[in-house]
Amino acid sequence: MGDKAAEDGRRLPWADVLLSAIASVSWALIAMAGTAALGLHLLQADAAGSLGPMTAAVMALAANGSVRPSGDVSAFGLKGAEATTSVDITPLGVGLVGALLLSWFFLRSLRAAGAVLAPAELLARVGAVTVLFVAMLGGLAWVGHDVITLDGDSLGLDRLPGGSGGGGGGIDVPGLGNIGGLLPDRIGDLVRAKASVGFTVDTVPTLLGGAAWAAGVLVLALLASRRTPLPRGWDAVHRTVRPAASALVTVTLVAVAAGLAAAAYAAIGDDHPARIAGAALLGAPNGVWLGVPLGLFVPWDGTATGALATVLPHPLDRLLGVRTDQPVTVGRLAGLDGRVWMLAVAAALMMLVAGVLTAVRTPLARGGDAVAVPGTAASGVRPPGPLGFAGRCALRLGIATASVLPLLVWLTDVSVDASLSVFGFDAFGAGVTLHGHLGAALLLGAAWGAGAGAAGALLAYATGAAGSRAAPLARGDTAQSASVVSPFATGPAGPYAPNKPYRPPNPDTNPYLRLPEHLREPEDARPERPDGGTRPARGDMSGAPTVIGPIERPAPPPRRPPRGASPPSDPGPPPPPPPPPERPRGHG
Repeated sequence: MGDKAAEDGRRLPWADVLLSAIASVSWALIAMAGTAALGLHLLQADAAGSLGPMTAAVMALAANGSVRPSGDVSAFGLKGAEATTSVDITPLGVGLVGALLLSWFFLRSLRAAGAVLAPAELLARVGAVTVLFVAMLGGLAWVGHDVITLDGDSLGLDRLPGGSGGGGGGIDVPGLGNIGGLLPDRIGDLVRAKASVGFTVDTVPTLLGGAAWAAGVLVLALLASRRTPLPRGWDAVHRTVRPAASALVTVTLVAVAAGLAAAAYAAIGDDHPARIAGAALLGAPNGVWLGVPLGLFVPWDGTATGALATVLPHPLDRLLGVRTDQPVTVGRLAGLDGRVWMLAVAAALMMLVAGVLTAVRTPLARGGDAVAVPGTAASGVRPPGPLGFAGRCALRLGIATASVLPLLVWLTDVSVDASLSVFGFDAFGAGVTLHGHLGAALLLGAAWGAGAGAAGALLAYATGAAGSRAAPLARGDTAQSASVVSPFATGPAGPYAPNKPYRPPNPDTNPYLRLPEHLREPEDARPERPDGGTRPARGDMSGAPTVIGPIERPAPPPRRPPRGASPPSDPGPPPPPPPPPERPRGHG
């Protein structure tokens, strides 16, 4: 047992494993850094601090990391006034770009590894990518820290009544009278206050969160990729899991593309298009994947206070601005704006498209060779009825949606709290909290997935599209899947085991299938076709190339004698050639 494990370890292509891991991680981090830096620059965030550390902090947040803000305010010449800030939000735009490139390069390396993967090789590739990604996150944690100093003059406090630049009329408060005499000294001191607000990437939580993020992205990519090989014995994953998982991934990515298109349309007529573009780069998936659970009637709990309430989309800002114990639902939002019902319609259509894609990509037969068209049979496998096929699709999509919808709710969770307090008095405060109900998302996801899977399967079955786009691995056709891998891969195809030809052999186009004229018998004659061509000889239409044995070359015909000369009875061997002439020797 140990010798076999050691032999498998020696067979692992470690050079290819390391090179593919380096390519996957490097391209993913480059794309994340470019997206984060461009988004922050368009939002003009680099005007208040250094762009490099902020980019590293945003990348750490996007990879499930943790950033700890801190602050210290010096006012009235005293120390100890704290600025308390907490941020728990994931810029899904940056994380989605990195996840797409990481999974694309990783899956590409697996497809070049062969038709069937060894479990040891799969674990080695996943582990190499995860370890390298965590190591790079350690560098981001070392870079991602900075301190931003806010001057009281830049806050505009000197323009308040009673300040150094304001009027001296004071402030009249009903019931209290003029309280202007209580403010000038404090505001003047506050104007001269200096606020230092910094942020630091927590190393240990970021490394642990990054490892979980990278492993989760790779597992999700393996479950959603329909043409990537898996270890032997995992055939059920090809048939049952991958069609539904790939359908859900497809519709969620299309929804993000629609959100980006909507942001581009909104930026055209806005006074600040760069800000809309920057916000879309960083948080378009946040808004889209928040709207999907809301459209599927998942309830949320949330509040919004201070200036952060103004950045929320309408009518969510009005609903969260009112402190109430009632959850946020699509019905309450539609009470403020009737157009919100379009969100529910779009979410329902998205689920129906997922059901159709699941049915189209699911083989009709339960195993082996699948049937592509209803009413036909192949390899002795009888196609299932529409109800049985719809039940299988409903079960699989229901389980997949029950897993994905709570994940979307957890990813779009928002918790931001910022308050600057001096001696217990809040100078300003802002906060947004939005938490979805995971239990409701689980139950509603199962219900929506089952209904959409059944409806999509019946629709695809009725139109004859059921199973028409099933992947070769899902149909059990490993030979066809091996023909699309890298030319450097080792598989069943080769010079002694060629692939199945695309069309029957034709002697008119293949000279190796033609018989020489002197070896052709009368029954092998090829009659002419009406179009002027020739038909293959007998036995050439069997679907397999004709095997021809060794052919003896016929003897050349005898030479004819010259005209007027009689042929010799026995010519004999030819005469020897004449000796070369002797060259005269010179005198010495």
